Amino acid sequence: MTTPSKGALERAKFLTDGCDHVETLDELALRLDRGRPLRVYLGLDPTSPDLHVGHAVVLRLLQRFVDDGHDVILLIGDFTARIGDPSGRNALRPPLSDEQIESNMQTYAAQAGRVLDMSRVTLRYNSEWLSKLTFAEIYKLLSLTTVAQMLERNDFKQRYESGTPIALHEFVYPVAVAYDSVAMNVDVELGGSDQLFNLLISRPYQTHFGQDPEICITVPLLVGIDGVKKMSKSTGNHIALTDAPNEMFGKTMRIPDDVLAEYARLAVWWPAERVAALRHGLGAGTAAPMDEKKRIAEDLVALYHGPDAARAARDWFERTIQRGEIPAEMPELPLAGRETVVDLVVAAGFAESKRAAQRLIAEGGVRVDGTPVTDPKARWTADGPAVLQVGSRKFVRIIPE
Repeated sequence: MTTPSKGALERAKFLTDGCDHVETLDELALRLDRGRPLRVYLGLDPTSPDLHVGHAVVLRLLQRFVDDGHDVILLIGDFTARIGDPSGRNALRPPLSDEQIESNMQTYAAQAGRVLDMSRVTLRYNSEWLSKLTFAEIYKLLSLTTVAQMLERNDFKQRYESGTPIALHEFVYPVAVAYDSVAMNVDVELGGSDQLFNLLISRPYQTHFGQDPEICITVPLLVGIDGVKKMSKSTGNHIALTDAPNEMFGKTMRIPDDVLAEYARLAVWWPAERVAALRHGLGAGTAAPMDEKKRIAEDLVALYHGPDAARAARDWFERTIQRGEIPAEMPELPLAGRETVVDLVVAAGFAESKRAAQRLIAEGGVRVDGTPVTDPKARWTADGPAVLQVGSRKFVRIIPE
C-alpha cells in the first residue's frame, strides 16, 4: 500500500482532531496527497424545525474542511426524512408528512449559517436523485447488502432480540444514505458517532459503482442538558441554536456537574489544555462547578449571540435566578378580557393548556408580583400593570386595558 507523505498525514490529523472514528486516517492523507480539493459532505434530515448545539459539533468539523479549502456540501435529507433514520432508536420512528418536512427545513440553512460560512458551502437536497429512482433501481441497490449485515447494527440487533418490530423500510434508510454518497461521488462523509453504520455502508456501494470509497469521520455525541441522553429536541433536553440569550444561558446552567468538561470540549470548543485543567480542577475540588458552568454558559451565548448579549445573559441569570430579583425588562401581554390567572398563563405561552396551567398553580409555580397564586380558579384582580411569573425563569408584565 502506498504510504502518505508526512505533510498530508499531519494535515489529516489536524482535520480529524477531536473525532472519535476515522475510516481511515491513511486513506484521508493519501487523498490529500492528490493535490485537489476533496468533496466533503454532511447530511441532516429535517425531522424537527430546530438545529441544536449537538448538531453544531459536526457542523464545526465541516467548517474545518471549508477553511482547509475543500468542496463542502451540506445535504438536506428531505427524501430520507420520509423514511426516518432508525439510528439509536429502540422503536419505530413515527412518519413525517411532506408538509412537516417542508416546514422543518425552511430555516435549516440559516441556522447552519450560525456555525458554517454558507457562502462557501453548497446546499443540496437528496430528493434530487432519490425521488427519481425506479423500483428496479431500488431493487438492485437493496441486493447489494444483506439482512445479516443490517442486524449487525446495535439498534436493530437489540430490537430483533427483544421482539420489538423492525419495519422493512427501516432497512432501506442506510441504503438510501449510501446512494447519497454515490450520487455526489464524495471523498469524505461526516456524521455523529451514532451514524457510523450509515457512513460505513456507503463504502462498498461506492466501490460497486466504480468510485473510490469515502473516508468516514464521526464526532462524539453531545449529551443533553439532562446529562443522560444525547441532545435531542424530541427528548426535550436540547439547546437550540436559535434560543434567545437568556434561555440559552439558563438551559446551560442546568447541566449536571459531571458533564461540564464535555460541554467545554464539544459545545464551546475550549482548547484541550483548558479542558484538561477543568477536569483536574473539578476532580481535585479546586474548581467551583457553579463558576465554571457560568463561564461555559457565557461562552456558549457569545458564540451565537455575541459577547455583549452573553454578559447581559449572565447578569440576568445572577440577578433573576440566583438572587430572585424580578427583571427590569420583560415581554408585555395585554389583559385583553382575560379574567383568570390560568387564561393569562396559557396566553403568555407558559403552559400548553388550561389543565397544565392549573397544575403549575397547584404545584406553587405561579406568582403575581412575587406573591404565590394558590387557587387554580383565581381571577386576575390587579388594577394596574403586574408581573406574572412562572417558575424562576419566565416573566411577563400584564397590562390592563
